[in-house]
Amino acid sequence: MDTPKNISIRVALREDCPALMTLIRELAVYERAPGEVTVHDHHFEQAGFGPDPVWWAVVAEHQSAIVGFALCYTRYSTWKGRLCYLEDLVVTESMRGKGIGRLLFEKVVCLAKLKGFPRVCWQVLDWNEPALNFYRKFKAGFDDSWVNGWVDTR
Repeated sequence: MDTPKNISIRVALREDCPALMTLIRELAVYERAPGEVTVHDHHFEQAGFGPDPVWWAVVAEHQSAIVGFALCYTRYSTWKGRLCYLEDLVVTESMRGKGIGRLLFEKVVCLAKLKGFPRVCWQVLDWNEPALNFYRKFKAGFDDSWVNGWVDTR
């Protein structure tokens, strides 16, 4: 796997939000849930760059275009304390398999360490073998004993 030489990884900026939303929609199609993306572009931008940001991200650029990103936020565990939660790690389809996901994930882990998080955690769909195999390369742990739950408030 040869990572293109002209890939740069950097912290996301406000002006990256439209490209991130495009990749979020691409991810939703891949995950067989295109209608589930209901966040509006303005809300997404404000949630990351408004007066009370709740997420941060790193992006991968190739030839001045964003081709991937990893979006995180702080999760709190009563057992472990503050944790870095990786919400999404996305590389556009045409750039997959080139090591870009690895670069993004390694940057998230590095930033999590700098921010004092003792753990980076995430979810992955049980049928998404490419993602599962990707995380296994990092010797990731998986917990199949928890069931995700939610209640809609709208």
